[in-house]
Amino acid sequence: MIIAGEASGDLHGANLARELKILDSSWQMTGIGGAGMAGAGVTLLFDISNLAVMGIIEVLTRLKDIRSAMHILEKQFRTKRPDLLILIDYPGFNLELARRAKKYDIPVLYYISPKIWAWREGRIERIKKYVDRMAVILPFEKKFYQRHDVDVDFVGNPLLDQVHATLKPAEIKTRYNIESDATVIGIMPGSRRQEIAKLLPLFMQAAVKLNSEIKKCVFLLPLASTLAEDEIKEHCRQLDRLLDIRIIKDERYAAMAACDAAMAASGTLTMELAILKVPMVVCYRVSLISYLLAKPFIKVKYASLVNLVAEKEVVPELLQYKATPENIYKEILPLLLNKDAAKDMQQELARVSAQLGEPGASKRAAKLAMEMVAAGMIPRD
Repeated sequence: MIIAGEASGDLHGANLARELKILDSSWQMTGIGGAGMAGAGVTLLFDISNLAVMGIIEVLTRLKDIRSAMHILEKQFRTKRPDLLILIDYPGFNLELARRAKKYDIPVLYYISPKIWAWREGRIERIKKYVDRMAVILPFEKKFYQRHDVDVDFVGNPLLDQVHATLKPAEIKTRYNIESDATVIGIMPGSRRQEIAKLLPLFMQAAVKLNSEIKKCVFLLPLASTLAEDEIKEHCRQLDRLLDIRIIKDERYAAMAACDAAMAASGTLTMELAILKVPMVVCYRVSLISYLLAKPFIKVKYASLVNLVAEKEVVPELLQYKATPENIYKEILPLLLNKDAAKDMQQELARVSAQLGEPGASKRAAKLAMEMVAAGMIPRD
């Protein structure tokens, strides 16, 4: 059973499922995910579209769906006990699920660690109690878990296997009838509905400012698998008549790589852009109450994965009240007009990407899963 709670987890879960099928085609896989995991042969027990939220208050609005999903999974534990439970990030849900799996002696592999090194470090006690093995994807995470005496393997970062531009920037421009000398700017507000609601209006207003400053301007919005095009169009309706904006449903990474710079939501997206060497400005907002409740537990200096891996500010971060159209405009404009500034950031992004290990993370994680099943591992008391 594989559990993912958002678009990035669905992507990683899909690649893991494919590798598991390569190792043993007889495996039957169930779980929670999206179109990616379904396409990789996972029978979905619940779709992630109603689960992908971030922020304490925001979770409360989805509590009914979260409880329903948990009920379905625990029923599956009782009636068709899985040989292994694989959890992908999404800690609020997945750590509770791990606790329930313990009651049925189901071994647990946690693939892609929750960011407890950033905030809510106390969750390490639940991981030690309910998780049998961690498969981590960031280089500093292995040391963190070793310090806490958790069985851990660094498998490398799965993004290195999947983030590839299938078309060159010039080919994207040709396909979407974009003039060859146009400046291409990415609008990438994330994969969760709450992110779209809070960030897309800001990005659109910043885009209007950029459009008035730069002569030929085209905006690309690669569509996340968890979102429908109509949802995006609804948010764009008031300003899209002022902008040349293209919603890209296919060739997502090629569209991202074609951007001269991007406005991006904090999260996995920033690491995807780093691998593609696309200069960016990183933004994030949650509700004020969620922010105030979470702030005392935050242990790290940076919010974006790029800066955390680099251990310095490589990309500008605009969080909460600092994430305004004016600030976004001021931060991204130099990356579009100053080639040296863009090149300097691209070089730093290349260094970050080089720290992510070697390709093959999904394959290595799949082998760990097979080892656990073959050993008939019983969770620790």
